[in-house]
Amino acid sequence: MPFTGKYVRWLLPVVLIVVWLAVGGGLGPYAGKLGDVATNDQAAFLPRSAESTRVLEARRAFGQEESVPVIVVWTGAGDGGGVPVAAGRGAATAALASLDGAPGVVGEPSPALPSRDGEALQGVVQLRPDLGDGLPEVLDRVRDAAGEVPGTRVQLAGPAATQADLSDAFAGIDGVLLLVALAAVLLILLLVYRSVLLPLVIIIGAVFALGLACGVVYALAERDVVRVDGQVQGILFILVIGAATDYALLLTARFREELAEGRDRFTAVRAAVRRSAGPVTASAATVALGLLALLLSDLTNNRALGPVGAIGIVCAVLSALTFLPAVLVLLGRAAYWPAKPAHTGHPVWSRLAGLVDRAPRRVWAVTLVALAACAAFAPTLTARGVPLDEIFVSDARSVSAQATLARHFPGGSGNPAVVIADADRVTQVTRAAQGTRGVASVAPVTASGRPGGGPPLVVDGRVRIDVTLAATADSDAAKDTVARLRTAVHAVPGADALVGGYTAQQYDTQRTAERDRLLIIPVVLAIILVILVLLLRSLLVPVLLIATVALNFLATLGVSALVFERALGFSGTDASVPLYGFVFLVALGVDYNIFLMSRVREESLRFGTREGVLRGLTATGGVITSAGVVLAATFAALAVIPLAFLLQIAFIVAFGVLLDTLVVRSLLVPALVRDIGPAAWWPGALSRRPEERRDPAGR
Repeated sequence: MPFTGKYVRWLLPVVLIVVWLAVGGGLGPYAGKLGDVATNDQAAFLPRSAESTRVLEARRAFGQEESVPVIVVWTGAGDGGGVPVAAGRGAATAALASLDGAPGVVGEPSPALPSRDGEALQGVVQLRPDLGDGLPEVLDRVRDAAGEVPGTRVQLAGPAATQADLSDAFAGIDGVLLLVALAAVLLILLLVYRSVLLPLVIIIGAVFALGLACGVVYALAERDVVRVDGQVQGILFILVIGAATDYALLLTARFREELAEGRDRFTAVRAAVRRSAGPVTASAATVALGLLALLLSDLTNNRALGPVGAIGIVCAVLSALTFLPAVLVLLGRAAYWPAKPAHTGHPVWSRLAGLVDRAPRRVWAVTLVALAACAAFAPTLTARGVPLDEIFVSDARSVSAQATLARHFPGGSGNPAVVIADADRVTQVTRAAQGTRGVASVAPVTASGRPGGGPPLVVDGRVRIDVTLAATADSDAAKDTVARLRTAVHAVPGADALVGGYTAQQYDTQRTAERDRLLIIPVVLAIILVILVLLLRSLLVPVLLIATVALNFLATLGVSALVFERALGFSGTDASVPLYGFVFLVALGVDYNIFLMSRVREESLRFGTREGVLRGLTATGGVITSAGVVLAATFAALAVIPLAFLLQIAFIVAFGVLLDTLVVRSLLVPALVRDIGPAAWWPGALSRRPEERRDPAGR
């Protein structure tokens, strides 16, 4: 930062601060407005090329508007006394019929149907998928109408009810999540710096970065350039706050070192920015480009997170390298008041560096075995999706309604698989579907828009056949049935059959997520390798770093598998969790190794590899550990949103970052580089030094 000239060196910091104050004041409110352009309609995030997505398009040809079903379930007041079916069925059907033409309702509601045990009724009302904030009001209208059936208890199940519960879970995300994350960061910074002003400055810089990011994302989402849902919004908040704080910690640590050497504030800021810009920029590039690799995904929510997250990272690094240096120039040593600027080295890290120096091979061997033992459990992490009764961490009305529905009706009732086939083959396709294991009933849709009761409706030579599955629509058994159903109907010659519906969408999402992992993970690793090679001017060290963070990721998955199943009671994870965990954990894990190894290389150029490792670990140990704790705390804040997906992401990233910071970066990497010696920098110039130089103390 060229602070030169008597006036310019004061003018530039003031201008930068004024610009950021304008950004914060003008764009800050968009953090609260981002929910206005967000959608929690999961149908908007289906795989683009999946068979179930093609079925959605084909259904429009039948004159049926795209819709989301809500399943109304009536049981006895105590769900055990039985419903008087003979009298109650007519009243229930009339109640549903009264909703025909109501705002938000699509088409004619179905009649009420009795369960085989005679203790429940169910009916289906199709709702518009774009109701947004108006969905709870429409569901209340449905509940009120259904409540006119005397002596019954009414519950709402199905995708529309689940969508409403998801919206409730994300309600207030822009306030509660941000408050929790900022409070955690502020507390950690106060403990780390034991000063008043600097933690507040870092927090303000992070908030300004978030305001800028939210303003840009809002403008893009409003123009349909990017998509935003509650999950993407929450991750954006956490990512920007965590990254901006991490970059600020690295810069302020360098500034403190320069002040401790007796330099004036301008010289100290110039040196801090010059020496931090490379690692910070490289770190930001690994995360941003890793996130942009999600654009290769066929899942729309993955593609949405890519550019949104990358925008957040760019805003974080801009704040750290412009706003923060400007404030540090104005504050000078007062930034650390009441503490005094001192070198970042701490006796704990000096002792740890001594351990690495004395027995590097023993240190990396023991660490490697421990991580490998944890990684051995990674294959037990099931990523086949989370069943409906586990989506919400807390109780949700749609979950209990679905449980009631499953007790009295076939699991797929009200939420059938949808087959679109050639009309000339309707009999053969129907027969093939009926013969599929796991199918409860099959009926072509008639001109009335309902299954059965007349000749099938033919549109452009195609028919629609509704297939009710025996298993619950979101279960693994139902997904397996969809796979068998596709095999059966695809085998009918000339039928050109397609299978869609809710279960098929879940199945396609899972398969697409598996394909995405095979494609995106190597791309992310390649991106990180290139950045590390350019930064460290070496090939061997970057390969070692990538190998260690990959091992850390597998070890984290292994521990997560044990915690999710045995401590938290989850039967599996969302299909996207492993990929999200990889992108965040590997990209962010490399960050800390970048901070460490860039400093090690800097010291190695002066004192040789052995001394460079010891000095680099001692100098960066405290600040990198603080950064890791901050990032872990910010991601842990995602747990305030009562959704299994975000709780799982929060644990994986928080635990993985701590494991990487405290074990991989502190022990494994320094011990490996110390043991390998100058050859670790192969084929760079450092690898060809015959001897390591010693510092003036003769160590």
